[in-house]
Amino acid sequence: MRALVQRVSAGGVYIKEENYTAEIGKGMVVLLGIKTSDAESDINFVADKCCNLRIFKDENGKMNLSVKDIGGEMLLISQFTLYGETAKGNRPGFTDAARPEEAIPLYEKFIKRLKENIGSEKVKTGVFGAMMSVKIINDGPVTLYVESKT
Repeated sequence: MRALVQRVSAGGVYIKEENYTAEIGKGMVVLLGIKTSDAESDINFVADKCCNLRIFKDENGKMNLSVKDIGGEMLLISQFTLYGETAKGNRPGFTDAARPEEAIPLYEKFIKRLKENIGSEKVKTGVFGAMMSVKIINDGPVTLYVESKT
């Protein structure tokens, strides 16, 4: 499991075809890629790590606070292209990315884990598999990879 985490001053996702909008203020946008071999232990590791990353400034200007500490929000977007293989040729291959029937239940469990960590009202999501427009106002910029061991 792979998450690209961005500290943001604001973020949003828009899906025109479904008339869907989700927006957050200060917090994190997390782009989540799910691999074919991922399991529940990967969910817990990556979700907990994202919620506890100390990437927000404290009163001394040091990155020492987590999204939980600041009462921030999280926007989770499914992103199978994080497992795009680009070593050969110019067209990415996605054989490591989990198929929807495998990925959707893990994605839903990931959402549940985030909500357990920071509160249901603080977690917003995109729609799995939808073509989305994502707004990310990166603060810093601060962008990190969080990856499970498998």
